[in-house]
Amino acid sequence: GLLDKLTFTRDKASLPYRLLKPDGYDKDGKDHYPLVVFLHGTVGRGTDNQKQLRSGVEEFVKDATRKKHPCFLAVPQCPPDKLWFNVGPNDTKGNLPLPKSPTEPAATVLALIDALCNEYRIDKGCIYLTGLSMGGYGTWDLISRRPELFAAAIPVCGGGDPAQAEKLAKLSIWAFHGDADPLVPVERPRDMIAAIKKAGGNPKYTEYKGIGHDAWTPTYRDNTVLDWLFEQKKGK
Repeated sequence: GLLDKLTFTRDKASLPYRLLKPDGYDKDGKDHYPLVVFLHGTVGRGTDNQKQLRSGVEEFVKDATRKKHPCFLAVPQCPPDKLWFNVGPNDTKGNLPLPKSPTEPAATVLALIDALCNEYRIDKGCIYLTGLSMGGYGTWDLISRRPELFAAAIPVCGGGDPAQAEKLAKLSIWAFHGDADPLVPVERPRDMIAAIKKAGGNPKYTEYKGIGHDAWTPTYRDNTVLDWLFEQKKGK
């Protein structure tokens, strides 16, 4: 009940999304707040604007989190026949070249961020992107396309294109993965982190020993992770 049920339309593309506002938000006030964009995994796809509210979203909505880290939280829902990033669920083909253009839903997410920043008092120095599985791939994809837009990113059990590392060297990134993941090879984040470090960046990486694809549960339940996220500011 805390997340407004909305739909964003861009050209002919339509994207259901849920929006959490800071407690007591006053449109005529002066304070500006961070924006967290959460990209769900494959099972969250649909048109009901409900199935995407899982796998970590609830950690941002808890009373304690809302009080400690008041923010806007946008949770878009990918259509059932599309992806945040064009990669199959069993990714074993090696490094992933960044496609020339984002998928339609991913491009719509970028437009949604711009629209939210125009409508609400959002601190543009504190825009954060996170996602898991398909959303982890989507996170790597979007920060590679618009690194200047984000202050920090938390990609969970996803992968990207190491050739984009130079663009990401100045961005605050903390990636998570399980070393026993049967769906997304653990080499994906390892390759990304190594490439970003080689490009002069200082990303963080946590690899859970013995954890399979569900790296998101220990990640989002860790208050240290959320504290780190909200400490990040663009350019610092």
